[in-house]
Amino acid sequence: MNKKTLALTVEQYTEIIETMRAGFAGCRPNIRIATALVIEANLGIRISDIVGLTLNSIVKDGDRYRLDIVEQKTGKQRTFTVPAVIYNYIKIYALENGIKPHEVIFPITERAVQKQLKLVVDYLGMVGIGTHSFRKFYATRIYNDSGHDIALVQQLLQHSSPVTTQAYIGIQSKQLEQAIEQHTCLI
Repeated sequence: MNKKTLALTVEQYTEIIETMRAGFAGCRPNIRIATALVIEANLGIRISDIVGLTLNSIVKDGDRYRLDIVEQKTGKQRTFTVPAVIYNYIKIYALENGIKPHEVIFPITERAVQKQLKLVVDYLGMVGIGTHSFRKFYATRIYNDSGHDIALVQQLLQHSSPVTTQAYIGIQSKQLEQAIEQHTCLI
């Protein structure tokens, strides 16, 4: 678990992706890496698994799409639904870039993504942001959107315990702070 990186806010996510797509003085636009990070933020899979994806990795299963991967970090098999809008986003990117279904969609290294992201976040003056921030962004959004269902997030991230997931998205400290604030009773 990468405790050094923070979950992104929606504003940070948007600013990073837009800046990466547009480029800035001394840094050319990088659509490939921006797209890889968008996929991480929307599927919650690690960047190490994204750089190995092919269109053939996403399989049509009835009226839905599913992704079957063996996670690079854990060696665990992971099967989950890919929303059609995300599949279409990836497919359009592949078509626009002449990537065939059996070819790696993002022929880059994890390290290249990290270096490019560091250039952008340094330029934007952000701290505590790394590639894992996009996975934490996904987890935090799912947690908040699901009415704080920690078991759901745990299952999506394939964590072994809810305690791991709580620490991962930093909700334990937030809940403690809220409890302390709500308990205050000055006379």
